[in-house]
Amino acid sequence: MNSKYKLHSSIIICIFLISVLLPLSSFAQFGPTTNLDNVSQKWLDIDYAGDGLQGHKMDIYLPKDVNNAPFPVIVTIGGSAWFSNNVKQMGVGRCSLLLDKGFALVAVNHRASSEAKFPAQINDIKGTVRFLRANASKYKLDPGFIGIMGDSSGGHLAALMGTSSSVKDYTIGDKTLDIEGNIGGNENQSSHVDAVVDLYGPTVFYKMNSQRIEGGMDHDGASSPESSLIGAPIQQNHDLCDLASPLAYVDANDPSFLMIHGDADPLVPHGQSILLKEALTERKVKNELIIVPGGGHGDGRIWSKEHLEKIGEFFTEEKNKKLAVTSNKN
Repeated sequence: MNSKYKLHSSIIICIFLISVLLPLSSFAQFGPTTNLDNVSQKWLDIDYAGDGLQGHKMDIYLPKDVNNAPFPVIVTIGGSAWFSNNVKQMGVGRCSLLLDKGFALVAVNHRASSEAKFPAQINDIKGTVRFLRANASKYKLDPGFIGIMGDSSGGHLAALMGTSSSVKDYTIGDKTLDIEGNIGGNENQSSHVDAVVDLYGPTVFYKMNSQRIEGGMDHDGASSPESSLIGAPIQQNHDLCDLASPLAYVDANDPSFLMIHGDADPLVPHGQSILLKEALTERKVKNELIIVPGGGHGDGRIWSKEHLEKIGEFFTEEKNKKLAVTSNKN
C-alpha cells in the first residue's frame, strides 16, 4: 500500500469516526473551562446512592470564604446524550464563577441509558438533592436554596427537576412511571429545586426532527439518544416521550427558569427551548429564553463570559428572593 493511499485511508477513517462518535457524545460540552482555584474544600466521588456505581457519584466544591458557610447550592449536570455515567467533571470549571458568587458547586453523575432506562436518570438526580438536604450540615450546605443547571441532556434533566417537583407516580395514556424514585433513600427530604438553568436541552423528543436545521441530527432512529433513553423508538412511543418531557409537569408553582440555546444547533433544535418557554409562560412561571444567533451545540457563543455572568446573576437573584420570602415568614 503506497503512502498516498494510506493517507487517504486515514482521512476516511477519521471522518467516519467523527460522524459516528459526535452523535454518540452528542450533547457533549465545548468551549473554555477555568481552573477551580477558588475552592476552600472539596469532596470527590461521594456515593449518594450507597451502591458503588459510577453513575451514583458526585463531587462537592465549597467557595474560598469559609466564613460564609453554610453555602447555597448549585447542582450541575453535564451532557452526554444520556450515554455516559461519568459526566460530573464536564463543565465544572467554567461554572467556577458561581463559587466566586458564594455558591457551593455539586457536580453529579447519573446512570447511562445503556445501564438503565428512563426514569432512572431523573430518579438519580432527585436522589442527589435529597442526599444533599439530608447531609447539609456535614458538607456545610444551606438546604434552603438548591439551584440546578445542566447542558443538553443535562439541561433536559435540570428542566425536568424544575417542573416535576412533588411528582411521584405519573400516568400518561397507559404508561405509569415513578418519577421520584427512592435512590439513596432520604425519602423524608424534598427533591425540590429553587431555580433552573437549562442550556440547550431537549424537551419534546418526537418533535425534534421536525424542528432540526438542514443537516441536523436524526432523532427518530431506534438507536438515537432519545430512543435509547426511553428504550423504544420515540415516534412509536409518544406516551413515554411525554413522561420524559419537562412540559408534562409544568405548573404555576415551578421555580424560575433561565434558558440559553443557539439557533444553529445541529443536535438539539432551539425550537425545543421555545416549546418549554411557551409552556412555562402559559402557566405564568417566571422564565427567560436567550436565543443565540449562530450559536451551535455548546460552543463559545453559548458559554460566553456574558452568558456566564447572566447565569450567576440569575442564581443570585433567585437566592436573594428565596431568602427574602423566608425572612418574611420568620
